[in-house]
Amino acid sequence: MTANFAEKVINFNRRLHYSGKLPEGFQVLNPYMDNPETMEAMQQFYYKYYNDAVQRRFIIGINPGRHGAGVTGIPFTDTKRLQGVCGIEMKSAYTHEVSSVFVYDMIEACGGATDFYRRFYINSPFPLAIIRRTTTGKWLNANYYDDPALFNDVKGFMIESLKEHIGIGLDTSGVFVLGKKNAGFIHKLNQEAKLFGRLMVLEHPRYIQQYKSKEKQRYIDKYIQAFNQ
Repeated sequence: MTANFAEKVINFNRRLHYSGKLPEGFQVLNPYMDNPETMEAMQQFYYKYYNDAVQRRFIIGINPGRHGAGVTGIPFTDTKRLQGVCGIEMKSAYTHEVSSVFVYDMIEACGGATDFYRRFYINSPFPLAIIRRTTTGKWLNANYYDDPALFNDVKGFMIESLKEHIGIGLDTSGVFVLGKKNAGFIHKLNQEAKLFGRLMVLEHPRYIQQYKSKEKQRYIDKYIQAFNQ
């Protein structure tokens, strides 16, 4: 029997492991290995919203934030919205992530989680959280493109991850890329690996929520317009 969409995503996440090089001062966090409840919450989410064989459109983030998917295992979803919107509770953690606020406001404007997730799949080219150590010894979120050496180290893993995402059951004729800087790097990967057709670039949820919150509705409308093209 062929695995459905949910089972393919769950299998991908179960096997996730990065064993490649990293520049000094960077670390990769795997939420599925760090917290058993993350694996359970992630499985509940995908069985709830993706338990079918429907082809979906791909929304590409950067890499998971340590307070969002770095805890829940679900892109742009902190524990607050996982419970409040999706009805899935995590007892071992409570997180609030800025990006998650915008994404779930946008999802609500699109008709709610059930309808949205039936149409779209969100993930990242580097599907694990990255952190970097500051000069004071504190660890902060990092993006895969923050350092040229980091990008070079993870590039091959990112291409293979994107190929695996495509194999789950995605429409590759046109994909949505979140963040203009992210889009530049996805364009490079796409030129090399010929993964997608058209790249449609949208402002990143964190940027909108943090710097353009007064104009949030305009950006939600922009997302919806792009999705309906």
